[in-house]
Amino acid sequence: MEKQPVVIYTEASPNPNSLKFVLNFRLLDGVSRDYPSKEDAKNCPLAIALFEEFPFVKNIFVAANFITVTKDDAIDWYEVNPQVRAYIKQYIEEGKEVFNENIKKEVVGEDLRSQMNESEIDAKIKSLLDTYVKPAVEGDGGAISFHSFEDGVVKVILQGSCSGCPSSTVTLKNGIENLLKRMVPEVTEVVSVNG
Repeated sequence: MEKQPVVIYTEASPNPNSLKFVLNFRLLDGVSRDYPSKEDAKNCPLAIALFEEFPFVKNIFVAANFITVTKDDAIDWYEVNPQVRAYIKQYIEEGKEVFNENIKKEVVGEDLRSQMNESEIDAKIKSLLDTYVKPAVEGDGGAISFHSFEDGVVKVILQGSCSGCPSSTVTLKNGIENLLKRMVPEVTEVVSVNG
C-alpha cells in the first residue's frame, strides 16, 4: 500500500498566539476536539506529543482537516512555525496514531447525550450555528459549539484560536448575537461560557 503524501500549510488566525496547520486530508468528521493541556489530551497522542516536544504550546485544537496550535507570549511564530509544521508532518507520515480508539466512544456518547435533552429552540439555534457561524469560525482556526439556552440567553463554547482571541467578543456580540436574535425571537443575548 502506497503512503499518502502529507501536505501542510499554515494560516494565520485573528488570535496572534494561534496558528492553523492545514492538512490535505481530514482528521475528524463533524466534530472537533480542544486540548488545553497534555492531561486533557489522553485520547490524542499527537496532541500529547506536541505538548511534550514544544514547551511553549498552550492549547491544541483539532477539527476537520486542521490543527490549531496556540502558544504562549514568550516566543514568536516566525521562530517556531517551521519546526512545528515539520514535526506534525513527520509524525503523520510515520503512521503514528493521531487519535486512539477511545475517541469514537467519546464522540458517540456526546451525540447521544446532546440529542436526548434537545428542545425545538435548541435544535434551531444549533442549526443556525452549524450553517452560518461554524464555517467562518473554522476558517479562523477555531470552533463554536452550542452549550445551552435558558431564559433568552444562548451559551456557546469557543475553542481553538477563538478561545482567548481579542476579537472573539466583538464577533460574539456583533455577529453571532445579532444573527440569532434576528432568526430566533426568543434569544436576547449570546455569551461564551469559557471567555
